[in-house]
Amino acid sequence: MKSQLNRILGHLKKGKSITPIDALQQFGCFRLGGRIFDLRSKGHDITTKMVGKPGERKRFASYSLRKKKKGARG
Repeated sequence: MKSQLNRILGHLKKGKSITPIDALQQFGCFRLGGRIFDLRSKGHDITTKMVGKPGERKRFASYSLRKKKKGARG
């Protein structure tokens, strides 16, 4: 069975974003921020977008893998 880390990375590599509730529902991951930290530590370029309605206090992170520019090596 794949680890949470590999499953989350696979999800991001498909061009999809992920939120904490997505991670919990799809992968049983309670600490998405920790897994994102692990992936960044391994060199993956992951962006964070804070999502929420203007003026509301409730906000959450949405993570996605930064797309490589055409012609970029790596």
